[in-house]
Amino acid sequence: MDTLAFDGRMGASGDMILAALLAVGADPDALSPVEEALDVRYEIGQTVKNGISSTTVEVLLVDGDDHQHHDHSGSQYAHHDHDASHRHDGDDTDHTDHHHGGHDGHEDSHQDEDSHQDDEHDHHDGHSHTHAEGAGPHRKYTEVVGIVESMGLPSEVEADALEVFRILGEAEAAVHDTDLKETHFHEVGADDAIADIVGACLLIADLGVERVVTTPLSTGGGEASMSHGVYPVPTPAVVEIAERADWSLKGGPVEAELLTPTGAAILAHYAEGVDHLPPIRVGASGYGAGGYDFSEHPNVLRALVGDGGSRLTREEITVLETNLDDAAPEILGGLQETLSEAGARDVSILPATMKKSRPGHLVKVIVRPADAERVARKLAEETGTLGVREHGAGHRWVASRAFETATLDIDGETHEVSVKIASDADGVVYDRSAEFDDAMAVAQETGVPIREIMQQAENAVSEE
Repeated sequence: MDTLAFDGRMGASGDMILAALLAVGADPDALSPVEEALDVRYEIGQTVKNGISSTTVEVLLVDGDDHQHHDHSGSQYAHHDHDASHRHDGDDTDHTDHHHGGHDGHEDSHQDEDSHQDDEHDHHDGHSHTHAEGAGPHRKYTEVVGIVESMGLPSEVEADALEVFRILGEAEAAVHDTDLKETHFHEVGADDAIADIVGACLLIADLGVERVVTTPLSTGGGEASMSHGVYPVPTPAVVEIAERADWSLKGGPVEAELLTPTGAAILAHYAEGVDHLPPIRVGASGYGAGGYDFSEHPNVLRALVGDGGSRLTREEITVLETNLDDAAPEILGGLQETLSEAGARDVSILPATMKKSRPGHLVKVIVRPADAERVARKLAEETGTLGVREHGAGHRWVASRAFETATLDIDGETHEVSVKIASDADGVVYDRSAEFDDAMAVAQETGVPIREIMQQAENAVSEE
């Protein structure tokens, strides 16, 4: 299974993620839809961070004529082969960012002395370009959604980009106690942030990986200057996003803002959290540079792409539960069917002791997050419960399931038994289980014990 792994020990920002994805083999031509929709272009270059050759990405404003004719021929990535060795032995220009986050708009109070001091630069094409950082109006969430939907992106990429902005919007709404649709994006609603997020979605799609993971993300420390004032690191929006993410945070290792809201939101959508890099047969690796220079820590985001081996499928879930002390047995017995019809993935009913030592039941229901409200309403209607609790379990690992029919020859007559086949995401079968109802019907007809019927059926499927 193709896996993309990020090493989060120096945090992440939007432009660092872009740079790391390009360095690990994504095709820069995949970014064209953004350049065609917005008056921006991506400047891709190289720098060295504490001896590590790293890729840089800057988002620049362009005039209309240059926007129409620009391509990536000025970079060694113009015709990048996904199997390239990533030596990056061409452009050695140091394109440092204004700050670690590059274009996320969250500047640390101690800016890198080597960062660009001027916003305009003359490039090889003879045009004047301005950094897009913070450019454009501060838009509402709904306005950003409209821009993304108007870009003509592939449907899966559009859905991913909208989900990243939803994560950002919900974080901002939680911090400022506002409604999502009325939430104003400040720095993250500017053109460069849109370019970072949509660009990252396009590049991940181009890599074609099936799994994305990240090790714990370093936040840095100290304080960060934002549009609302000076806040401790990690910033409030990053903390809100981390609550919704599968990965974990850790402080340090330097006094600077290392994890920005844009970087956190992208990884919250795509990445599973892992404590250490998982087993992976590395096919490509690369580094995306941040703007700061630190004496002892290379300010880079490392990315690896390779075969991560077989695994189960990750399914997003949440858990609903309620306590019942007066439900009739017939009602409880029917919950498996009624709740499954409403969208439940699994239903468990456990004995419990209620108030005043009365016997009762605990009903636990696994559902997809999108189905939670509908299933909770059905649970309340069926049982009369006055409240349903929701626990954000995050996800579960599930096998791929298929059914095959085993044909058994018993005393000259043929009988059919359905067998459930469990396999991982790569199709490796690890369990076969005969359906009990089918086996019982054959056993009753032939007089052969159910256990033997089930074993014969499973063996028959295994031998095919």
